[in-house]
Amino acid sequence: MTSTEQCIGSREEAEGFVALVCFKHGPPTRTGVELEWTVHHRDDPSRPLDADALRAALGAHAPGTLVPGSVHLPLARGADVTVEPGGQVEISSLPFESVPQLLAAAASDARQLAGLLGAHDLVLGDSGLDAHRTPRRILRTPRYDAMEGFFDRVGPEGRRMMCSTASLQVCVDAGEERDTPARWNLLHTAGPALVALFASSPRLAGRSTGWVSARLRATLGTCPPYTGAPSLDDDPAQGWARLAMEAPVICLRGGPGERWDAPAGLTFGAWADGALGTRPTYADLEYHLSTLFPPVRPRGHLEVRYLDAQPGDGWTVPLTLISALLADRMVVDKAMEVAEPAAGRWLEAARHGLDDRLVRRAARELAEIGCRSLDLIGLDAQTESRIADRLDRTLSGHATRNSA
Repeated sequence: MTSTEQCIGSREEAEGFVALVCFKHGPPTRTGVELEWTVHHRDDPSRPLDADALRAALGAHAPGTLVPGSVHLPLARGADVTVEPGGQVEISSLPFESVPQLLAAAASDARQLAGLLGAHDLVLGDSGLDAHRTPRRILRTPRYDAMEGFFDRVGPEGRRMMCSTASLQVCVDAGEERDTPARWNLLHTAGPALVALFASSPRLAGRSTGWVSARLRATLGTCPPYTGAPSLDDDPAQGWARLAMEAPVICLRGGPGERWDAPAGLTFGAWADGALGTRPTYADLEYHLSTLFPPVRPRGHLEVRYLDAQPGDGWTVPLTLISALLADRMVVDKAMEVAEPAAGRWLEAARHGLDDRLVRRAARELAEIGCRSLDLIGLDAQTESRIADRLDRTLSGHATRNSA
């Protein structure tokens, strides 16, 4: 029996495992990125997408959820391709110790993906929410069936999150044990300002939602409060472990042809303490962790999940800004100071964006600190100038619109 097939004896044992595996400490040297897009027909972006079109376009790069038994080859620079329930396509880069190398590799793989899709008259979307179509699931798996059933009992946002959203995820090391709380806290505290600065999802299915980041609204509403930010008063590892135990179980993995629906109200902590008569395994726990969708998810590294997908190569800006803000402990502390007044304003940021005064001020000051710190992550002068210019144009463009 492998270690993951061993049964968990109690909630306490499960919490200890989560705290151990979700926060791995060491020098913060590596960065990765996950780029997700909605996919559309070139001639009519509102036309429904079907799985066959994606299968043909992705070929040997298609994941097993789309093509059972696929060889699932990575792209040329190492990124894996995955497909979300509504047909959104995502590439997950390898981790790099050099941010410039990450930028080059991810850009190359993104171009390759666009080429594969383009050869079949498909194009990548340019916002964090499907601006042209209503939510529609094209992948049928026991996991997604169970998730959809669970989320539908909560409200409509879960189905939107599954089928219509596209995010940009920045992955960074948790850092040395003494520095992990500061990095964890900054990623959350700066979250509302960064959400507003890079909001790109105001429309769904041809209509205005009234939110600048309707994608984040959908995510936060999927399974509250477990899709929201945790308390920052706790030790990060212990706080996350406790949240994971209190979160509902969404999927109970079964055999071929079986449904994976979990009993209503079952938490993982209760399951670990014997609520079902049998105990979960460590593999069940790892799977449970994959069904949690907080703003920042610890997976050994820290996965920043609250940013909207960006048009074109716009993803390079939030990636480099976050990397710069985390590059040095003094920078982290200063960034924390300026972000604090807007801490917790997730819904305000998602609805009003930079129109929220506290969020706008935090965003501007974080951008200034980040731009002054770009040299710490090894960017060349030309790239530094481009990133700073794009941030300035975003902030200046907002100010111009408001004064018009």
